[in-house]
Amino acid sequence: MNTGTTNITVLQSLSPPDGTTRYVNQVVEGAPDAVTMRFFSWRTALLGRYDVFHVHWPELLIRAPRPAKARLRRGALYALLLRARLQRIPIVRTAHNLSPHEAGHDAETRVLDALDARTTLVIRLNPTTPVEPESRAVTILHGHYRDRFSGMPQPESEPGRILYFGLIRPYKGVERLLQVFRALPDPHLTLRIVGRPSSGLGEIIATEAAQDARISSVLRFVSDDELVVEVGRAELVVLPYREMHNSGVLLVTLSLDRPVLVPSTPSNRALADEVGPDWIYLYDGELTPEILQDSLERMRAAGARPRPQLSGRDWKALGLQSYRTYLRALQLTGRTVRAGRSIR
Repeated sequence: MNTGTTNITVLQSLSPPDGTTRYVNQVVEGAPDAVTMRFFSWRTALLGRYDVFHVHWPELLIRAPRPAKARLRRGALYALLLRARLQRIPIVRTAHNLSPHEAGHDAETRVLDALDARTTLVIRLNPTTPVEPESRAVTILHGHYRDRFSGMPQPESEPGRILYFGLIRPYKGVERLLQVFRALPDPHLTLRIVGRPSSGLGEIIATEAAQDARISSVLRFVSDDELVVEVGRAELVVLPYREMHNSGVLLVTLSLDRPVLVPSTPSNRALADEVGPDWIYLYDGELTPEILQDSLERMRAAGARPRPQLSGRDWKALGLQSYRTYLRALQLTGRTVRAGRSIR
C-alpha cells in the first residue's frame, strides 16, 4: 500500500477549528495532506460522505438540556452505528478520559456501550490508558503547544503568583484550591483563577476573592495571547483535579515552561518522567496547605533547569501516526483502500 497517496476523508465528532488552542485546531493543523477533515453535524454523520468516523468525548454527541432532544440524539447515534456497520465505516475513538467527568443515566450508558462495541481502534493519549482488548489500542501522545505560542510575548514569572487556568468544572477542585490557599498566611503569595466557570462556581470564586485581597480572577474564556501572559506571570500552576488522566491544560503549562502541581496519577507520573525533573510536582490524596507550601519551596530550590522535554509531541508527527491508524482501521473493517484516490 502506498500510504503517501491514499487520500481519505475523516469525519471528526467535533466542531470546526476556531484558531485557538482547542484540541481540534491542533489535530487539523497536524494532519497530512492525504487526510481531508469534515466536522460534525448529524446531517453529515447520517448522510454525508466520509471514510472514517473519529470520535472524541462521545457523551457530548448525545447530551442535551432537554430530555426529548437527548432521546433524539441517542436514536440518531444508533442510526449512525447501523450505517457504519452496513457500509463498513470504521470508528476510531480517542480516549481522552477513562469515563465521562459527569455521569449519565442508563439510556446514555447503553448507547455509549453500543458505540464502544462498534469501535475499531482506540487511540490512547498516554500508555497508561487501559483498553480492552489491548489489540484495539494505539498510543498517540497528546501534542505540545510550543508552535502555537511561538511569537506571542511571554512575561517573566512573578514570585509567589499561583495560577489555576482552564474551564472551571466541579471535578477540577478549584474550591479546594481556594480553601488551601487561604490557609497560607504569606502576604506575598497571590492566587489567580482564569477560565469560564460552570455550576455556580463563579459565585463561589467571587465570594472567596472578596474575603482575601490576594485572590483575583478572570472568569471567562481568554484568548491565546491573554493565556500566554497569565501563564507566563505564574511562578507555579496548580491543577487540583479530583480526576486527572489526560490534560491539555497541563501540556499548555509545560509548553510555556512553567512548573505545575498536579495529583499523582499513573498518567501524570509517566509524563513527569518524560519531561524531566522539577517540572511536574505530584501529590497523593487531597491537596493541603502543607503540600502547596512544600511544592513552592522545592520548586524554588531546584533553580534553573533545561526546558521540559516535549520532542515526542510534535503535531505533524502525531498527525502522521493518526493517518496510519485510519488506514489500519479501514483494513480491519474490510474497506477497499486504493492508492491515489479517495475512498468512497
